[in-house]
Amino acid sequence: MIGRLRGTLVSKQPPWLLIDVNGVGYELEAPMSTFFDLPPVGSEVVLRTHYAVKEDAVALYGFLSEGERALFRSIQKVSGIGAKTALAVLSGVPVDAFARLVQSGDVAALTRIPGIGKKTAERIVVELRDRVDGLGGGTGPGGAASAAATDPVSEASTALIALGYKPAEVSRLIKDAGAPGDAAEDIIRKALKAALR
Repeated sequence: MIGRLRGTLVSKQPPWLLIDVNGVGYELEAPMSTFFDLPPVGSEVVLRTHYAVKEDAVALYGFLSEGERALFRSIQKVSGIGAKTALAVLSGVPVDAFARLVQSGDVAALTRIPGIGKKTAERIVVELRDRVDGLGGGTGPGGAASAAATDPVSEASTALIALGYKPAEVSRLIKDAGAPGDAAEDIIRKALKAALR
């Protein structure tokens, strides 16, 4: 099992990362919470990983903090929740805030995360309420790094669609959240905040 990677960040195209570790390129899927705090392409990065083997695929997920990885693993123990929804949760709300929503039983706020309906939100509250203590720990080093994207709006749109938002909703969120000159990460961050309102 692969639990941690240290290497050079070769590319970051939400939700995908490519890390070069001694000449071997590892492709990982990561939540936007990790993307926001990644260093520039070409920098060294250390990621905690989750290695998943399914019937038809093998997947590797990357996280900057242990809290993110712990939440990713915990939320998939709730029936009906898979990796895609777990990534959407991490992308839509910080670990500490998610823990507070679960402990307070805020089903309405949880349903604003893509892929989570009312019944799933209720299951999350019931099944995770006693397990979210100590999941905090932030998201790693601060300071969002902007990707060298040719078109930040297109990159942000692709990332939001990959997180489960519908194209029409993505267009509305980006129109409301994006400002000229914003990097893709900035647009995504503002759009996710707007979606949770």
